[in-house]
Amino acid sequence: MSAGLNKVIIPVAGLGTRLLPISKSIPKEMVPVLDRPLIQHVVEEALAAGLNEVILVTRGGKSAVEDHFDSHYEIEAELERKGKTALLEALRGIAPPELKITSVRQDRALGLGHAIHCAAHLIPSEEAFAVILPDVLVKPQVDDTGCDLKAMVAAFQSQQAAQIMVERVPLERVDQYGIVDCDGAEPAAGECLPIKGLVEKPARNQAPSRLSVIGRYILPGTIMQHLAETGPGAGGEIQLTDAIADLIRQGDAVHAFRMSGRTFDCGHIPGWLQANTVLGREAGLLEPDRGDASV
Repeated sequence: MSAGLNKVIIPVAGLGTRLLPISKSIPKEMVPVLDRPLIQHVVEEALAAGLNEVILVTRGGKSAVEDHFDSHYEIEAELERKGKTALLEALRGIAPPELKITSVRQDRALGLGHAIHCAAHLIPSEEAFAVILPDVLVKPQVDDTGCDLKAMVAAFQSQQAAQIMVERVPLERVDQYGIVDCDGAEPAAGECLPIKGLVEKPARNQAPSRLSVIGRYILPGTIMQHLAETGPGAGGEIQLTDAIADLIRQGDAVHAFRMSGRTFDCGHIPGWLQANTVLGREAGLLEPDRGDASV
């Protein structure tokens, strides 16, 4: 597996049904968290990790996602004329010079594995790449400036093993996630351990651990061939977890990297509201939670 790593695939072709009615006419990736849309949060995360070649897997009706990273001469000229330097710099910072964005189309919604395989022609078999799911924001703990994705890239470069980011969830929620099996062990935060297998949404009494997959992956280019040969799995869709399971069965090293930060599932209304509330308070944009004012 090559140590070079600068490409990231971000699937943005989903319908966003969990965010309806907000996402009826607005791509879910353009729904804002604080002062910027979800897609900008995850592209900034990718850049912080050294991943500057972004491949968007998109579909019709999602042009706003691509347009967000275009320059807008009229707005920039007006901001410059009015001397609004800080806002102008923020606008230009959306797409810094090192960022390279390519878009490919997913013609049918056949699952995450299918979406990733749509970019197969851009990923050489000897080249590793990352995957970020934009529904989930990964943010550092308060007073921490670290980047879990950057740390996972370092783990990949050190171990030369595919990486899957995980977090520990309560037992009563394991049936909502893909759960990794590290043969009874659990890595400490910021560390990784080999994965023995993956189980998609196991029953609570059958879960091999409480470590859930959270939508950040570093994978070898050879997984594209596995995806090409993977048939429909759960939900009749081509599942990325099935292709990763094939990698493990053939003896490729796949590690679980345990994050140290926090996740916000912005793919549904409660999680999106939580992200805006918690991060808004931390940024000083909202009043702090003072509890029940009547007490």
